[in-house]
Amino acid sequence: MTDSEHKTETPNTIEWQDFEKIELRVGTIVSARVNEKAKKPAYVLEVDLGELGVKTSSAQITVHYTPQALVGRQVLCVCNFGPKRIAGVVSEVLVTGFADADGAIVLAGVERKVPNGARLH
Repeated sequence: MTDSEHKTETPNTIEWQDFEKIELRVGTIVSARVNEKAKKPAYVLEVDLGELGVKTSSAQITVHYTPQALVGRQVLCVCNFGPKRIAGVVSEVLVTGFADADGAIVLAGVERKVPNGARLH
């Protein structure tokens, strides 16, 4: 096979300027609790994003994580979505992750501790 036969077209190709618009920053979870009002199991997280302050997020991450295990964990967040009301909570940031083979979310994070609010490059 040639190199061109190994390449596949990437869907939804964006320009570098599009990527720069997304505020992907790391933050540390400072509190986590069950969202009792959520239809699907979810936690309410408070995430310290350094200079951006502490922001709230609603996250359906209950399969792999307990609230106690989340506190102190650094996570990758999208910080420039508008606030969204989810099950009685105003979610200010989106905590990111990947679906495992069963569809449960595994959080995206960093290999080593970095300053809260650091931007993904």
